[in-house]
Amino acid sequence: MTVMKTARRNFVAHKGRMALSAVAVMLSVAFVCGTLVFTDTMNTTFDKLFAVTNSNVTVTPKEADNSGETPDTGKPPALAGSVVDQVKKAEGVKSAEGGVSSMAVTVVNSKNENLGSSTGAPTFAGNWTENDLRSMKIIEGQAPRGPTDVMIDADTAKKHHLKLGDDIRTIAVTGDIRSKITGIAAFTVTNPGATVVYFDTATSQHKLLGSPDAFTHVNVTAKSGVSDTQLKQNVATVVGADTYKLQTAKEAADANRKSMDFLDIMKWVMLGFAAIAFLVGIFLIFNTFSMLVAQRTREIGLMRAIGADSGQVLKSVVIEALLLGVVGSILGVAAGIGLAVGLMELMSGLGMSLSTEDLTIAWTTPVIGIALGVVVTVISAFLPARRAGKVSPMAALRESGTPGDKKAGRIRAALGLGLTGIGAAALYLAGTADAAGTGAQWLGLGVLFTLIGFIVIGPLLAGVVVRALSAPVLRPFGSIGRLAERNALRNPRRTGATAAALMIGLALVACLSVVGSSMVASATDELDKSVGADFIVQSQTGQPVVPQAEEALRATQGLEHVTAYREVDAKITTSDGTTEIYGLGVQDPTYAKDIRRKMIAGEHADAYKPGSMSVGSDFATKHRVKLGDELTVAFTGGKTTKLKVAAITSDEGNLDKGMKYVSTAVAEANMPADKLPRPFMLLATAKDGQDAAAYKAVKADLAEYPQYQVFNQTDYKQALKDQVGQLLNVVYALLALAIIVAVLGVVNTLALSVVERTREIGLMRAIGLSRRQLRRMIRLESVVIALFGALLGLGLGMGWGATAHQLLALQGMKILEIPWPTILGVFAGSALVGLLAALVPAFRAGRMNVLNAIASE
Repeated sequence: MTVMKTARRNFVAHKGRMALSAVAVMLSVAFVCGTLVFTDTMNTTFDKLFAVTNSNVTVTPKEADNSGETPDTGKPPALAGSVVDQVKKAEGVKSAEGGVSSMAVTVVNSKNENLGSSTGAPTFAGNWTENDLRSMKIIEGQAPRGPTDVMIDADTAKKHHLKLGDDIRTIAVTGDIRSKITGIAAFTVTNPGATVVYFDTATSQHKLLGSPDAFTHVNVTAKSGVSDTQLKQNVATVVGADTYKLQTAKEAADANRKSMDFLDIMKWVMLGFAAIAFLVGIFLIFNTFSMLVAQRTREIGLMRAIGADSGQVLKSVVIEALLLGVVGSILGVAAGIGLAVGLMELMSGLGMSLSTEDLTIAWTTPVIGIALGVVVTVISAFLPARRAGKVSPMAALRESGTPGDKKAGRIRAALGLGLTGIGAAALYLAGTADAAGTGAQWLGLGVLFTLIGFIVIGPLLAGVVVRALSAPVLRPFGSIGRLAERNALRNPRRTGATAAALMIGLALVACLSVVGSSMVASATDELDKSVGADFIVQSQTGQPVVPQAEEALRATQGLEHVTAYREVDAKITTSDGTTEIYGLGVQDPTYAKDIRRKMIAGEHADAYKPGSMSVGSDFATKHRVKLGDELTVAFTGGKTTKLKVAAITSDEGNLDKGMKYVSTAVAEANMPADKLPRPFMLLATAKDGQDAAAYKAVKADLAEYPQYQVFNQTDYKQALKDQVGQLLNVVYALLALAIIVAVLGVVNTLALSVVERTREIGLMRAIGLSRRQLRRMIRLESVVIALFGALLGLGLGMGWGATAHQLLALQGMKILEIPWPTILGVFAGSALVGLLAALVPAFRAGRMNVLNAIASE
């Protein structure tokens, strides 16, 4: 009980000094709990949607999947309309109705503005059925009744200011559907951002499936008292158990839920960044308790002198850490819920509606958050607590602070050098690996060991690096700069731990910056060397090119030729008896002019002759394929034929690496027309001297199809750069929390250091040091610690990035580019961070009463 009282009184007495540590715990726990609440809420939203949208039993074609994705043909799998009549005959069926649903559509308003979601949510088009009343209700107008009628969801109507009578156009591979809005329907559950349009059944069949008597699914409703399982068995008896895919409402909902695996990926990625924030927080908490223990050396010595044993002292400090962890974690759980609500509002603003009514806080979320916060805090404080337990009673006779353990320092240095050496060796093995998989394993080990090694060896590096940084940064400030340097070097262990927290986040920033810049540089270089076409047309969402858009491009004035690019799957049997499924590039013969491929044997153009194909050099080497050999090619969903190898392309470079080519004519001859995918990209080349005019003409002729983007080579390079930049910005945003916690660590270290040096500061002020000089000294100390951490982090990160690039080089991305503007910007920003972190500690130091400071102990 005495230990508990002592710990509680110490905690309350030093609560101000522990405040920033509590904030670090709170932020880290908030990230974890916010992630869990946000993803659980998203799961709840989709679960509610899936639970009400499925009929008792759903009948779909066997090849249909529950993700709803439409094949590259642009038409969803369909079944004959006669199946509906068959299903109606099954025992226990109350009703059966045919449904049509397609995601391969684009809906635009009268200004050709895309009405689809900007967050990646799908656009659905289909017929209005009784089953839709499970999740929708008509709030204005009426359901579609004729070929020019359409009903749209209320969220899309509100977002784009649509009303009854407005014209919209739905673009599908079978043609455009021009309609007037006759109805608006609202979701009775949360709409996660999808755009939905409904037509009458006949229009849906004709315009979305290209058949007057076909459906994508059949919704079956059970009579009262008939279970879904029994109904499924009854329907299977009538239509055949293996003829179609039959699912109960629960099975369909479970399958739909599995198709949302991106939610799990997102959760684990966000939790990974939360773990980084926790790791950085460990250094903050460790430093806080190390300094508190050092400042209370005499106090602890007195406790030992009056009878407290080492175990009681250890328990006292651990209990303080426990209290800190509990307080910070409870605040973190509350902040995490607020963070989740904020993320929901952000997503709603971007078009993905998430209602706070679905806010899901599982009992495990606060338990996990509090447990993590408490465990991490106690573990972080254990070493300082153990050190406190070793304070002897004689320490009560000394000044506060304990001398460093030189033997422990030597052991630490040796261990740090050893770990760093192991990590460096692993990075070397990663950089020289022949296979990306093996190299990635070595890279992971190298990153782990070098990071731990730098953390351990940080105090040793502080003496060298801080002195080196001081020459250009601190020495120009004269004696104040020298005092700041000596303060930073006074306790290398503390300086190393403070810098290490900043180092972790900046190392990841530098690594990803190098990887991203190298990817962009390699891709743009490959485009310059390999792409001869002037223009590239494709959808950012991967939608296939509809025939009417392709026809518009081919009719554009000023173009020499247009090449359609598509891919099919085929099973290839080689002469050595090996059979595997590969992707085949299916192109027009003009592709040989659009793409400059290095050839190992034959000519690229020969691959597009009748009965011919090309293979990559790695494939040819592996299977001992030579020019002129015949391969057996079984097209998926089509015929099996023999094709002659007329060209072998080099697999150097990253454009179309390993791709095997056949002509469009060969694919058309061996695949049914309804199985041949639509092109997902079109390449176009302008006539000589007409580049600028053709570019304007292409943009004008495709303006009616806003789902496709028109790039010239400059545009395409910028788009690649923007895509990588957007991804990196998301990662940097997630790393921001770890960097914020690291900055709090700098603030806390300086604040506690000022308290530790109160008497010293009073004496310096007494002999003539001005408030301005004192504040400058503390700010300079902060800046050099921040720059020390930045230098270690950026150097380490660039090493990781350069090694990762060697793995990318195995995939053809051979250009290493260091983004010096980013690196130098981060380094300069670190100095600014250090400056800002010192503002409050420096201000408080400047306000000290000189006499009181001298009299303090």
